[in-house]
Amino acid sequence: MSRSRPLIGLTTYGRSADNRYSLPAEYLDAVRRAGGTALLVAPGEPRWERVLEVVDAFILTGGGDIDPDRYGGRRVDTNYAMDNERDHFELELARRVVGMEMPTLGICRGAQILNVAHGGTLIEHLPDEMGEAVAHRAPPREPTAHAIRARPGSLVARVVGAEVFDAASWHHQAVRRVAHGFVVSASAPDGTVEALEMPGHPWLLAVQWHPEITAATDPAQQRLFDALVGQVRAG
Repeated sequence: MSRSRPLIGLTTYGRSADNRYSLPAEYLDAVRRAGGTALLVAPGEPRWERVLEVVDAFILTGGGDIDPDRYGGRRVDTNYAMDNERDHFELELARRVVGMEMPTLGICRGAQILNVAHGGTLIEHLPDEMGEAVAHRAPPREPTAHAIRARPGSLVARVVGAEVFDAASWHHQAVRRVAHGFVVSASAPDGTVEALEMPGHPWLLAVQWHPEITAATDPAQQRLFDALVGQVRAG
């Protein structure tokens, strides 16, 4: 296939109460600005493996909570939008794309999926354990911004072009135990894990924040999508 316009797979949200699949347009806009073509892949597709034969890279997108039964966690009152069909699909997908060494970007839930798929666990509700000195989302459940510090020399620091930057945060869970093979490459001021990488993988980055929200106006966040598409073109 031509790499002039790489084909980027993106997971969608699960089936809604009114029987629809969806994904915020900001994800697609960021992929298109990067020079990629977006292909949406919904959970429940019976032959989803066929998609991996045609896409050049994958973005595991944000959304609701992973069922804590998937990682031996506990249910909390703040759990929302849990979806067994989506969990099953994305956990298997996360294992496949890593095994194939496909260029992969995990965003918020997508970062958590990558971690859980490979044996990691999650903090079920950040305020219970990290306090509220850093707001990772605004009430009742809205995005907010906070600072992030990346490890010097890490992939995320190289891509974003800075070791300290602000980003849009929209989550109440985060990585607790890091999965085997992954390393922490960025953190919030309260110590919350904000990025994971996989040394030895050609290009894999899992970020806890939402770069798509500000990518249209923040070049540093758009560079995450640019770099994913650029990796495909570099071959």
